[in-house]
Amino acid sequence: MIGYLPMGREERRRMLASVGVDLDKLFDMIPECDRCMVDEYEALPDKGMKEMEVVEHVQALADKNLNTVKYDCYLGAGYYDHYQPSAVKHIINRSEFLTSYTPYQAEISQGTLQAYFEWQSYITRLTGLPIANAGLYDAASGAAEAVLLACRDKRRYKVFVSGGIHPETLETVQTYCHAAGIEVVIGDVDENGQQTVYPDKKNEFACFMIQSPNYFGIVEDLDLLVAKAHAVNALAVVSADPVSLAMLKRPGDAGVDVAIGEAQSLGIPTSYGGPGIGYMAVTKKLMRKMPGRICGQTVDRDGKTCYVLTIQAREQHIRRERATSNICTSQALIATAATIWLALQGGSGLLDVAEQSAAKAIYLEKKLTASGYFKLVYDKPYFREFLIEAKDGVDLEKLNKALLEENIIGGLIVDGNKLLIAVTEKKTKDQLDRYAEAMLRLCDAQGGK
Repeated sequence: MIGYLPMGREERRRMLASVGVDLDKLFDMIPECDRCMVDEYEALPDKGMKEMEVVEHVQALADKNLNTVKYDCYLGAGYYDHYQPSAVKHIINRSEFLTSYTPYQAEISQGTLQAYFEWQSYITRLTGLPIANAGLYDAASGAAEAVLLACRDKRRYKVFVSGGIHPETLETVQTYCHAAGIEVVIGDVDENGQQTVYPDKKNEFACFMIQSPNYFGIVEDLDLLVAKAHAVNALAVVSADPVSLAMLKRPGDAGVDVAIGEAQSLGIPTSYGGPGIGYMAVTKKLMRKMPGRICGQTVDRDGKTCYVLTIQAREQHIRRERATSNICTSQALIATAATIWLALQGGSGLLDVAEQSAAKAIYLEKKLTASGYFKLVYDKPYFREFLIEAKDGVDLEKLNKALLEENIIGGLIVDGNKLLIAVTEKKTKDQLDRYAEAMLRLCDAQGGK
């Protein structure tokens, strides 16, 4: 693990000299044969390297000791490998953020409440909606909570969900709705991979829900969703990837009523599929029907800025069976890490992450489809993820197995002969070229053409 080091190399030398300690003496316990790693670290230039480059260089040195294998991964489907600066780990270990996870005496935990407030502020800026809560478990539980919110608001027990949302999100929505007696109608994406056909019967559905970019990576039409939902007096709900919102139209700007999604992409390590952090933002009209805590900023009796839990009436320990929700945590530590990541990136940094991810995905897709072995399934704009279909003679199961032997995780197989591939800003041109070359070489070996 690379830590955030506030002290420069020259400052460290002066500090050691002032107490009469030589740097080499600090490493006396390390065998001479292993001390070359220290020399290589000292040989790093003081300036001119990006943090990611330093991390990769030092990790390569560590791998010499551990004999580890590093995989080049192109899996996505809801969890994405964006870079987390080492400063994030350093800051979330500060004592201000290590208070109890559920602040029942909330105002004592000012550090936690400030973190909630900053998180909410970022989510409202990203989504364009005025009210956000302190977080949910993940995108799937957020989608289920959005459905329940819509049913409470409209007092109807039937919802429409696009077939383009993540399958696990759909399963979670169906589980919640089965217990609550809510009917779920599932739509079909069209030949372009988008949800364009919606129910047209008025006052029948509580909400229409889509995901954008959807499970296949395709960007959905939010204006169409809003127009179709509001025409039949239903709420418009979208599950949106927060990184994509640096480039794409914000849900609030399109008139969406509820925005939810998975914020793991805000620099949270993939960690074998978890943990994540769900977000939710709504219009002012829906504020009191939204699950989860809402933190507010105020002043104390001395006029100093402080933070309070403005709304937490959803708690089952307060309202029992009449509670808005029984979710009892907000994944606050993960939300704090994501908040710090956003603060470090800033608006221009987040846009750069989004643009690099999109551009590198397009570069890889063009290389793969130009080979003749694959074709793009949906010829519509996508963000960082795309779906390709293998031509006859290409066995994707064998292809992925062979790629794994070359330390490449090739992508997610969908419907037998389709491959869902995700690319983030972390990928270099050399990595993308190596992946494409390996794919095409292995297709040649299969005799796919």
